[in-house]
Amino acid sequence: MTVIALTNCPVALRGLLTRRLLEISPGVFLGAPSTRIRESLWKEVRQYASQGRALLAYQTNNEQGYTFETHDHSWHPTDHEGLTLIHRPSPKIQRPAQRTSDAPTPDVPRQGWSKASKRRKYGGR
Repeated sequence: MTVIALTNCPVALRGLLTRRLLEISPGVFLGAPSTRIRESLWKEVRQYASQGRALLAYQTNNEQGYTFETHDHSWHPTDHEGLTLIHRPSPKIQRPAQRTSDAPTPDVPRQGWSKASKRRKYGGR
């Protein structure tokens, strides 16, 4: 069993994949091609995906029973003691700079304030 999930990819690529796989949902393709066909399809996906992202998951003979590959994705498969896991990078959290007592208060709303509160305090619509 093979699953290919596309995000933000050209329509022509979706048409190419429907020759061999069934599109069960927009951008999600399912089928049982041979290994040679699967590798050929994945090569085409990586070539024509351009700005988009792609994920390939397929059945293999390992402890998990499947493996997956990614293309232009921020999540990457990593091997952890024989298991393939997805590594999701943590978002960069910007901490506010330390204020000194003599520094003026910035005229920028803090993150987390409601829109109504920002309008009341800083004006504007």
